[in-house]
Amino acid sequence: MKPIRATFAVFCVAACALSMIGTSSHAQIHVGVVLSTTGAASSQGIPERDMILLLPKQLAGEPVRYTVLDDATDPTLAIKNARKLVMADKVDVLVGSSNTPSSLALAEVALESRVPHVSLAPMDVPANQHPWVFVVPQSADLMIGAVLEHMQQRKVGTVGYIGYSQPWGDQVYRSLTTLGPRYGVKVLNDERFARSDASVLPQVLKTLALKPDAVLVGATGTPAALPHLTMVDRGFKGPIYHTHGVVNDDFLRVGGTRVEGALAPIGPVVVFRDLPDSSPVKKVSEDFWSLYARTQGEGPVNAFATWAYDAYLLLDKAAKAALGQARPGTPAFRAALRDALETRTAGLVGTNGIYQISATDHNGLDQRARVMVRASGGNWRYEP
Repeated sequence: MKPIRATFAVFCVAACALSMIGTSSHAQIHVGVVLSTTGAASSQGIPERDMILLLPKQLAGEPVRYTVLDDATDPTLAIKNARKLVMADKVDVLVGSSNTPSSLALAEVALESRVPHVSLAPMDVPANQHPWVFVVPQSADLMIGAVLEHMQQRKVGTVGYIGYSQPWGDQVYRSLTTLGPRYGVKVLNDERFARSDASVLPQVLKTLALKPDAVLVGATGTPAALPHLTMVDRGFKGPIYHTHGVVNDDFLRVGGTRVEGALAPIGPVVVFRDLPDSSPVKKVSEDFWSLYARTQGEGPVNAFATWAYDAYLLLDKAAKAALGQARPGTPAFRAALRDALETRTAGLVGTNGIYQISATDHNGLDQRARVMVRASGGNWRYEP
């Protein structure tokens, strides 16, 4: 992703500040945002931040203030930032973070403070935290199911696994091993690496020694390129699959021609031009693109920016109901916003799919929220 120019970012921040002047008599909604704009997950957090800078300055017709803090890809800092936002800044909702460990940390604060949390990272939410946490990206089960369908169609019988030694790596492996037998796919191993590792050669050598038909990398952003590039350098010719956490242009930039052919599941917005005009997601995706292209030009659609946009759509719809119950800045409004996210957003069409959120499902996406894509020519192309 091309970073927004510094002058543009300064202009946006100044515009946000100016928009608040003279609005003190109105109900101002305060959104606290924690993102990984530095550190190992910065290729995920930067596009999310850039999209938030472009969002309308109103939610449900009322002025909105976004306070964005950087967790530096550190769950401990994510907790510190979230507690500042809820205790000192009295935010009405938490949004973030860009990676699963930090998002799980934010969920702890959401439960403690009874502030709704809209996660921009896929995660399995503990049962006690579930009432306060809503997850925008597609679940591991949903997306790994798409990967396994693709493998089955191409007669893949065995798969090697190399994933993060973190919760996202655990989630992907659990989905792969649980769902694999349904598709006749045998998982051969479980190799792990840290997001900050400079080499994964031992894990790759152990995996390739098993002679898998394909390999799945359970990682995100630019760190996911490391095992892919290492396998290519060691001569692996089979298909290399990834999760939806790699679909950004920084992965393509870092990998260059050596990640050509990388396969991943993702929301339909990334290839929205290939969708039929009858698709409800196409119109919403075009609205997203009208904002996104102002600063990013005609390059690949970055999936992380789309999750930030869908979070805005969910909050905009929920706030309309919550404003009828209480005034922003109060515990009553936070509770009303939580209730509205759970009960009043079903059927919302986002860029990634149709959200059918309910009391038992705080994500609500189904098979309509996924397509397979292939890295080709420096872009992500629809994979039939």
